[in-house]
Amino acid sequence: MSENNQAEVPSTALGPIRTLAVRVADGLRAQLDVIAQLNDRSVTEEIRIALEVWVETSKSDPKVLARAETVRAEIDREAKTKQSAIEAIFGGAGAKAPRAKSGSA
Repeated sequence: MSENNQAEVPSTALGPIRTLAVRVADGLRAQLDVIAQLNDRSVTEEIRIALEVWVETSKSDPKVLARAETVRAEIDREAKTKQSAIEAIFGGAGAKAPRAKSGSA
């Protein structure tokens, strides 16, 4: 995989950088170390590139797309159920949350 052949996404476009600890077998780590050395990159950069490629690949995977639609529908159903519950409790979309009582009696 050549760095020039990939559509790289700047990390700033995805938000701040966060640490991710990954446990791998010694053999895989040794191969990753060699690949990083051959590509003149750090192991961290090799992992970041691999993950970006995997995410982009997954975005067009029919199974992932189908599951995403199922999850989206579940989220919509849950949101509608919660909205109905709020309307039942507070009586409509324009209702305001109750105010805190003041200290005077």
